[in-house]
Amino acid sequence: MPEARLTEELIERMRARAGTDLRIEHSTNNEEATRIAVAKFAAGIGDINPLWTDAQYARASPYGAPVAPPSFFIGCFSGIQFGWPGLGSFHNLTRVTFRKPVYIGDTVHATCTYDGFTGPRPSNFAGDMVTDLFTNRYRNQDGEELAQIHWEVVNFERATAKEKTADKASKGSGPTLPHEWAPEDVERIEAQVLAEQPRGATPRYAEDVAVGDHVDTLTKGPIGLTDEIAFVVGGGTPIPRLSAHAVALHSYAKHPAWSFRDPETHAQEPIYSVHYNKHAARAMGVGYPYDVGFQRQAWQIHHLSHWCGDHGWIVSCESRYRRFVFLSDVVELSGTVTGKRVSDEGEHLIDIETRAVNQRGEDVMPGKATVALPSRGDASSPAARRAR
Repeated sequence: MPEARLTEELIERMRARAGTDLRIEHSTNNEEATRIAVAKFAAGIGDINPLWTDAQYARASPYGAPVAPPSFFIGCFSGIQFGWPGLGSFHNLTRVTFRKPVYIGDTVHATCTYDGFTGPRPSNFAGDMVTDLFTNRYRNQDGEELAQIHWEVVNFERATAKEKTADKASKGSGPTLPHEWAPEDVERIEAQVLAEQPRGATPRYAEDVAVGDHVDTLTKGPIGLTDEIAFVVGGGTPIPRLSAHAVALHSYAKHPAWSFRDPETHAQEPIYSVHYNKHAARAMGVGYPYDVGFQRQAWQIHHLSHWCGDHGWIVSCESRYRRFVFLSDVVELSGTVTGKRVSDEGEHLIDIETRAVNQRGEDVMPGKATVALPSRGDASSPAARRAR
């Protein structure tokens, strides 16, 4: 992979691009919420709620018709490779605001604005770095806003990161990768995953929730290669869309920074393959393939919808990606209720501190969220109020 340094010329060039509405057609995926597109996305994030896949069940829900998971727009468009040629990059923060549900048959129109960057500033990981700021907006075919995503990407000097990663490896200070699981541990984890069920059609009322309550655990892992492939197939975050043979080579000829050559197969591979290719991950300065930022964001959203049930509504959520989730890792998503209040519109809001802890005890995704729950004194639920 090309390796560059942060220069004044590069910084000024990027500063001039702040406020630009970016071209994203090469990175859009599920523009239409077809039955199959929604089913593939739900499967790609591991969400078993029948609300997304069972039309009869969905018609009896507060939505009155089949809908997509709240994070479905991530599978329409999530991110884009932009600027800073020769630098490595990591998605490090996402803030999401949810407005309306996506119904089967809807068309999702996405836009992405580059809001500029902060920095440069020194880091412990890779010398100087800058943080890009983006805003994604999503509307349906009627012009209604579905959601907004504000997200950040850290850009760093790849050569410095590789040196520090190699130094850690030589000292044996990093984690053992892949993680070595005993068969009985894997059996226990998979039994735990199978036992976790969505709240579903049974309402979780605001009156039954107290500050300090535990938010049900949702488990992901051990993370495998197929988990990453399934996320891509569901519309995940290939930036740009993954392609093969002549289509790929034409793209790489036009944008050389989008690819690298695998030393084993000699094929050109996309930079995105850091999530499933060990050579790409090492060239990025990381010891082993790791998950996708927006994939992990979808896990947090899945965790919240799993807890609040079909009658609840996720108002907003925020996640910070603090550690890598490597292939072979296990992550347990959980949370704690930190507040209860009533909005100006009369909705009962629950504030939650969320976390995602791996087998090493590290919180790989600290976050927070606000969820609207139904009230026993209100005939309509938050979901029903946003239904068509």
